[in-house]
Amino acid sequence: MTQLRLGDTAPDFEQKTSTGPIRFHEYLGDSWGVLFSHPADFTPVCTTELGYTAKLADEFAKRNVKVLALSVDGVDSHNQWINDINETQSTTVNFPIIADDDRKVAELYDMIHPNASATATVRSVFIIDPAKKIRLIITYPASTGRNFNEILRVIDSLQLTDSHSVATPVNWQDGDDVIIVPSLKDEAVIKEKFPKGYKAVRPYLRITPQPNK
Repeated sequence: MTQLRLGDTAPDFEQKTSTGPIRFHEYLGDSWGVLFSHPADFTPVCTTELGYTAKLADEFAKRNVKVLALSVDGVDSHNQWINDINETQSTTVNFPIIADDDRKVAELYDMIHPNASATATVRSVFIIDPAKKIRLIITYPASTGRNFNEILRVIDSLQLTDSHSVATPVNWQDGDDVIIVPSLKDEAVIKEKFPKGYKAVRPYLRITPQPNK
């Protein structure tokens, strides 16, 4: 069984989806990706999750993120379920749902945890960057719906910290102050990178306004 870790290359695959066959890396192209799995079609928590994800289409688009869902049911089941999602959640599902009925992707990404369920995928989430590297892995139990606002928050943090020499503190939201990374010590470089200045709470804890705002 593959055990994926942060920084690993996300395994590529070809699989059927509700919008036709895809090759994963080709589908992502130069975008970020969110791959998230569901225990089964026609389940209540999943229905709310996919509906909410569809409503976030503009938020994902402005962050250059493509979304894919997955369960181990087939394409016909997915398409029938999408009708339910659209009707009950007052939205339109606008992303592919992978039909992983042969469990190829679930096995690649270790989405089936036998001690939780021998057949259903747990609620796995993977955030993948444009270099196809895995940047976040979260696993939820089947009974607990995910917080997609948190997933957007992490994407904001990753995209910010990739382009600036900062880290984001506890409960950070886009626009809040950030932390200058401890490895950056040259004061001339710091002044150039952070013209708004910073507050040194401790030598290792330097707070500065978000640099791209």
